[in-house]
Amino acid sequence: MALLRPLLTALALLTCRPGGSLGCALPGSHAQVSRYNLVLLGQMRRLSPFLCLRARKDFRFPREMLEGGQLQEAQAAAAVLRELLQQTFNLLHTERSSAAWSPAPLHGLRSGLHRQLEALDACLLQATGEGERAPGMHGPALAIKRYFQDIRVYLEDEGYSDCAWEIVRLEIMRALSSSATLQDSLAIKDGDLGSP
Repeated sequence: MALLRPLLTALALLTCRPGGSLGCALPGSHAQVSRYNLVLLGQMRRLSPFLCLRARKDFRFPREMLEGGQLQEAQAAAAVLRELLQQTFNLLHTERSSAAWSPAPLHGLRSGLHRQLEALDACLLQATGEGERAPGMHGPALAIKRYFQDIRVYLEDEGYSDCAWEIVRLEIMRALSSSATLQDSLAIKDGDLGSP
């Protein structure tokens, strides 16, 4: 539990606050869903990470891009956050992931990620207007997509072994926790999504 407490704290920060710089309000349950998603990831552990030390890999999560101030506009930051949630959802919504983990926590995590994506999409739509498009896949959002592609290649190279899935589970926890800085910056920026 001692290891989980800092992750839960980071995930609590991982939520956009209502009335934040996005120019819209996410539902009050958004923070609860984020915290619960991390709890579910913890429950999905099937092996001790120490048994999988030989399977470790540095996926090079683009932390610097997220924390280094490269995302100046709230809209770009929201697009990166959306990509992180979408790629996590896609990875966990495969037949092979269903075989790797217990159905109940996996289903709960998928549902939670889906709810977060729906809320963020509605918020982005409200902030950008129906006729405007959200930013495309550039820079940091593209880096997130490549990061998840590396994870998929790793799983395939490792034969989707139990240890490979355990390493990926830990990596997802790390990625979601690392995005706390990004989400926090969305909540404190002065402008709305339409501002530079």
